[in-house]
Amino acid sequence: PYIHAHRGSTVVLAFGGEAVQEKEFSHLIHDIALLHSLGLRLVLVHGTRPQIEERLSLRGAAMQIINGMRVTDEHTLLCVKEAAGTVRVEIEALLSTGLANSPMSGAQISVDSGNFVTAKPLGIIDGVDYQHTGEVRRINTTALQQRLDAGAMVLISPLGYSPTGEVFNLNAADVAAAIATEIKADKLIFLTDNKLVDSRRKLIESLVPAEADALLRRRKSLDEQLRRVLANAACACRHGVSRTHILPRKQDGVLLTELFTRDGSGTLITAEQWETLRQASIDDATGILELIRPLEEAGVLVRRSREYIETEIGQFIVIERDGAIIGCAALYPFTEEKMAELACLVIHPDYQKGGRGDQLLGHMQQQALALGLKQLFVLTTRTAHWFRERGFVPAAVSELPGKRKDLYNWQRNSKVFIKHLEQ
Repeated sequence: PYIHAHRGSTVVLAFGGEAVQEKEFSHLIHDIALLHSLGLRLVLVHGTRPQIEERLSLRGAAMQIINGMRVTDEHTLLCVKEAAGTVRVEIEALLSTGLANSPMSGAQISVDSGNFVTAKPLGIIDGVDYQHTGEVRRINTTALQQRLDAGAMVLISPLGYSPTGEVFNLNAADVAAAIATEIKADKLIFLTDNKLVDSRRKLIESLVPAEADALLRRRKSLDEQLRRVLANAACACRHGVSRTHILPRKQDGVLLTELFTRDGSGTLITAEQWETLRQASIDDATGILELIRPLEEAGVLVRRSREYIETEIGQFIVIERDGAIIGCAALYPFTEEKMAELACLVIHPDYQKGGRGDQLLGHMQQQALALGLKQLFVLTTRTAHWFRERGFVPAAVSELPGKRKDLYNWQRNSKVFIKHLEQ
């Protein structure tokens, strides 16, 4: 479904000059060509840092860095221009490949470059003149959109031009974020050297901008590239780019797995939560039915018709992950007995080890307490141990509320478990 969902969408993709230097860069180019053939409108923004440093080293010089920002003097600017031109030509050459025995056979990609970025000098900060180091002033969105509308792929170097004819050295991540924001891109993707991981070295799958800000404040040890990318990703989300992605560029095929699988391969930053627990609506009936059907067929759950689900939809909560229902549960209060039944608690098999069952149970317990109820009960045939581990104790059918006791299916012979709720 993601192939159809992404067709016609505008994607800004940024990658560093380090990626261009590696022999595996052709693999990335093949994946980019595939995205183009699948109908994505692509703007590529490349970096040039290692290429600039290489040219400076040959001249026996180095780029001056003050307060984490690079000073671009006249000598350095010459190296910046050379590096940008060389990298741009190398990328255009790879995108022009069309040998019959290569993945690019028949691609015929039109690549456009140009002066789409107007820049201004960074100026003097704390007494330091950063000279030809600049920042984005505006993007020529009209010209850029015309190229995309014509079916071309747009390639942007990290250079900006002023109305007075000056050239400025820009940060590629800043340029990519500015372009994505101005052209109202559907996605902004950063390919980075490292994954964004938590304190346990586990991949951070998703963030909202506020969480990204907190991470930047808390993790002073994040390398410069990730800090810049993360800040730009959060900023772009706040200014209209619905989704930004931070992906480990060394993982082969990472673009494809990120865009065309539900779980992706990197960190997603969205203006809204990517995975949410919420009240079910009538539109969720199909997703709930698809989720519970395998368990009904296995005899774990009682069969429920679409009409039943739609009628009882107000009793359900769901966990939604990127548009798909991956978890659900229902709560049926019996106010006279101050009890409630927890029913139809289901997590999709692919997501059963992430604590989502406990999340649903906890939510339902809080909901029952808010209704002034004292006990929660379940009827189960296969999952007794899961509930016992969470404080439910065996009970007799006679302990069920009167109305529920009358509906008990003796042929199914479900076991009853009750949990006393505490404030």
